[in-house]
Amino acid sequence: MFIKVLLTLAFLAVMVGVGIYSRRHSRSVDGFVLGGRNVGPWLTAFAYGTSYFSAVVFVGYAGQFGWRYGLSSTWIGVGNAVIGSLLAWLVLARRTRLMTQRLQSRTMPDFFGARYDSEWLRIAASIIAFVFLIPYTAGVYVGISKLFEMSFGIPYAYCAWTMAILTAVYVILGGYKATAINDFIQGIIMLFGITAVIVAVLGLKGGLVEACHRLADIPSDANQAVNGGFASLFGPDPRGLVGVVVLTSLGTWGLPQMVSKFYSITDEHAIRRGTIISTIFAFVVAGGCYFLGGFGRLFEPTRLANGKIAFDSIIPSMLSTLPDILIALVVLLVLSASMSTLASLVLTSSSTMTLDLIYRDKKSIAEEVPDGQLDDSIAARIERRKVVVMRVLIVFFIVISLMIALNPPHFIAQLMGISWGALAGAFLAPFMLGLYWRGITRAAVWSCFAWGVGLTVANMLLGNPLNPVDCGAIAMIGGFVVAGAVSLVTPRLDRAHVEIVFGDRDADA
Repeated sequence: MFIKVLLTLAFLAVMVGVGIYSRRHSRSVDGFVLGGRNVGPWLTAFAYGTSYFSAVVFVGYAGQFGWRYGLSSTWIGVGNAVIGSLLAWLVLARRTRLMTQRLQSRTMPDFFGARYDSEWLRIAASIIAFVFLIPYTAGVYVGISKLFEMSFGIPYAYCAWTMAILTAVYVILGGYKATAINDFIQGIIMLFGITAVIVAVLGLKGGLVEACHRLADIPSDANQAVNGGFASLFGPDPRGLVGVVVLTSLGTWGLPQMVSKFYSITDEHAIRRGTIISTIFAFVVAGGCYFLGGFGRLFEPTRLANGKIAFDSIIPSMLSTLPDILIALVVLLVLSASMSTLASLVLTSSSTMTLDLIYRDKKSIAEEVPDGQLDDSIAARIERRKVVVMRVLIVFFIVISLMIALNPPHFIAQLMGISWGALAGAFLAPFMLGLYWRGITRAAVWSCFAWGVGLTVANMLLGNPLNPVDCGAIAMIGGFVVAGAVSLVTPRLDRAHVEIVFGDRDADA
């Protein structure tokens, strides 16, 4: 216990110390939200990866999908690395960096407003982002708190409150720069931690070969005849597996907290290096998490009062028999994954509400600023006020998501399915097509917003006749169909505006 407490306190002290160190970079809006658009490839790649993978993946997704699909759940991690990291960087990074700088947009709703020349789209996108980032954040709280409860015997509620306060402290102090530096530190811990944990857990079952043999002897839920499905290449339910891969891999392309990482990277060379680093990180961390979860049926999880499996207890059950030093490493691993994701989520939500709802009129501010008098101008005071408002909204967002986490209505995977389905279903198609296709229309964007949010909410209100994960995958893929079909029959944007967006004309013309 002494080792676990000591390592945890040292870790938390470093996180807060980085926040204090980064304060000087967080006095302006660009500094607080984007790190001054001057963040290198290593920090950006690790920020992307650690925001992607949190306790939601390690405790929730790896446990539930490992139980359902066995070793084939490793394909989810491979999909996360190839589609969610490699292809995302190749397809989105350069275009996003260039177009957001040209449009001077700092958030995804800001991008929608500038790209499609609509303040109402900006407002709608900011509300969607704020509302549906809350269940995602709540899922992260649930994951880390359950693991802390198992490791330290501390009541779940106390763990959730502690994580909320500590995350708020270092994000409020240092903004994006603090989260990026901490993400790098946390990413290193995650890389070493997941490797050590896999080796240790498999050692409890006689090694990799013996563990695979034991897994193959377990009958599938659908067919009680022993068929080796949980140890097979594509598992007992390949179709369901594909839906999970789509949601967890393609979904990141439309999540505001993920795409924002491309806004701040320095240059083209940094993008190339960041692509490689991010992909390797995802292979190790995501692949490792789901590979570990695939052996979940070799351990005895907790059951609910109705006799069903408590999926969020599967990974903690696997880890509970490890030596104390390894449990301490696991705690740091999940702390690292969770705090980095929490920091990214709360920063995204607060900046969205501040810049896209409270302060939206850039032109009027610019006109009031005399040249050479920026430090004492109205604009400078408004910049400082924006940062203060963002810090206040960070606290507000954390408190709301914490209240949900203290009374979670679903397993972590279901919370994530709702969040990712609505956000990516609404944003993915109009964001990606907005980067590449001049023909997408304003009406198509509105249709995508209605499609992604409407399908997810309707499914939830009807009692989830579709699994939230499958519903989210349908929402994302269907968004492209909706956007294309509506764009073909609705008026296009003004040609002069489109030329400015794509750099055919000077943006100041």
